[in-house]
Amino acid sequence: MSSAPASSTLSRRARAALSLGALGVVFGDIGTSPLYALRESLHHLPPDERLAGVLGVLSLIFWSLMLVVSLKYVTVVMRADNQGEGGIFALLALGGLENRPGARRGIGLGVVIALIGAAMICGEGVITPAISVLSASEGLRTLVPAASPFVIPLCLVILVALFAMQRRGTKAIGQLFGPVMLVWFLVLGGLGLWHVVQNPSVLRALDPRHGIDLLVHHPGSVIGVLGSVVLAITGVEALFADMGHFGRPAILRAWYGLVLPGLTLNYFGQGAYALAHPEDLENPFLSLAPDGAFRAGLLVLSLVAAIIASQALISGTFSLVRQAIQLGYFPRLRVLHTNHEQRGQIYLPLVNFFLAGGSILTVLLFQSSSNLAAAYGIAVTGTMMVTSFALYFVARRRWRFGAAAALLMCLGFGAIDFGFFAANLHKFGAGGWLPISIAALLLAIMHTWKSGRLEIQEMIYGGAVTELELSSVAKSKNIVRVPGSAVFMVATPKGTPLALLHHLKANKCLQRTVVLLTIATEEVPTVDDEERMTLESLGEGVWRAVVRYGYMESPDVAKMVERIKNQGVPLNLAATTFYFNREMIITGGGARMFEWQKSLYAFLSRNASPIKDYYRILPTQIIEIGLPVQL
Repeated sequence: MSSAPASSTLSRRARAALSLGALGVVFGDIGTSPLYALRESLHHLPPDERLAGVLGVLSLIFWSLMLVVSLKYVTVVMRADNQGEGGIFALLALGGLENRPGARRGIGLGVVIALIGAAMICGEGVITPAISVLSASEGLRTLVPAASPFVIPLCLVILVALFAMQRRGTKAIGQLFGPVMLVWFLVLGGLGLWHVVQNPSVLRALDPRHGIDLLVHHPGSVIGVLGSVVLAITGVEALFADMGHFGRPAILRAWYGLVLPGLTLNYFGQGAYALAHPEDLENPFLSLAPDGAFRAGLLVLSLVAAIIASQALISGTFSLVRQAIQLGYFPRLRVLHTNHEQRGQIYLPLVNFFLAGGSILTVLLFQSSSNLAAAYGIAVTGTMMVTSFALYFVARRRWRFGAAAALLMCLGFGAIDFGFFAANLHKFGAGGWLPISIAALLLAIMHTWKSGRLEIQEMIYGGAVTELELSSVAKSKNIVRVPGSAVFMVATPKGTPLALLHHLKANKCLQRTVVLLTIATEEVPTVDDEERMTLESLGEGVWRAVVRYGYMESPDVAKMVERIKNQGVPLNLAATTFYFNREMIITGGGARMFEWQKSLYAFLSRNASPIKDYYRILPTQIIEIGLPVQL
């Protein structure tokens, strides 16, 4: 089931609202690339060759938008959604990279590659808000030169306000940012069209041979030019990761209906201006507007758009981390759903806190957008390569492509991705180490958490516990049945919970009424009340209850206990004890993990949100049974 409502069930107004919200959230990063992409690309050419290189650079930018964004991501990759969710983890799940033929246990190379891609896009999520807001704040110097000392403080204030807004949810942010970006793309297209009409010869750049000639005849500038051309598409991974927030149809309508035409016209307009004014190539974007009030207004609008640009990767990081939690690659975190109509619109408070802290520290470390620009590009282009790699397995296993067709498609995409990645590698020493370092830390966390869960699954949960007959245990002469009731929280609606076994082993007794309670989350916003619960008697006073909630609902165990009682089970909420397992990790065992990973897993396990925190139960009624596990 897709996370987004089917298009046929939405009114025209609702579809327009989703597309408008997508403008303010999904396309902020890629939508502000005209501010610098063409200018930076031209600056990598020798001064006497910049005019001749305008058509070549423009051709490279246009065909990058068509081949990478429109063809690869919008047409192909965005069809690989996991119940409406996009991002590298959707490809990981759909491609079956975890289910390696002949593999018994562990994390395979394909999964590690996918994790690297996810970690790199999250690393870029830290520096994107920093560079977007910092560049916008620096624009203040153009209007008020005396305000230079206040640029960094202003940037920090804007960042704090931006991340504080995240708790309002994607819908509210999209409603706020969407109209601004609507005006932005209309202005982009209008200014570009004005200059294209004045100098239509720029349309020759539609011929890809101009871009090829530039690369062939200027080998010394290839790395610099491609490293800057990629700035025109750096928001593409966020576009895919944000798919769950608005759904594919809304993103497609926004891209083809407004964003792509606006970007294309603006780039060609800048190219037309450059051809007509070869002496003025310092800032072809601002030069599109007439000098005076119009140019000042464009500058102010560009400052606001640059601030909004960071939203795409913030929302995308929320989606990626949530998917990592669902797939077992990240410790449990608090996930808040912010829109009853869109399952994918979420807010993760802890992730938001670390993104905010990382962005603030990045600004304080680099001090200027020109310094920070060196850190930009490596992580995104690396993730683009990982996407092409994972797409092959989706094409083979989900779409049933033949091996040759899938390989040809992914090699074609991968060749373009590798060209951009190689052109950005020289940035590592000047600042590219920052997103790579963040990605390495996240990769260590994800790999360690998954490895630890697999070890515990094999050591503790892989035995014959699930085959135990509860009724036989309950009527055993060695077990004393005592007055009272107990509820054992069970992760799955089968088998015997370890908390119950430990309780029997330690106390040699069992309450007369025992309920094994499983809370299941369905892929719908709410569950009808008549479908809320199923109750089954296992005999000897033991019952199994499965309670279903929608993803927008909060479990209320007290209410469910009352409902179970009303169906004939002798439960008294005030006198009922709730039992949970809590793993206690001990290092020094024989688990196939490095010692530092064992220590890291123990730390993550201690600090992960406990399952019991999701339920509305009085702490005085909870008993946590420690489960020592030596890794």
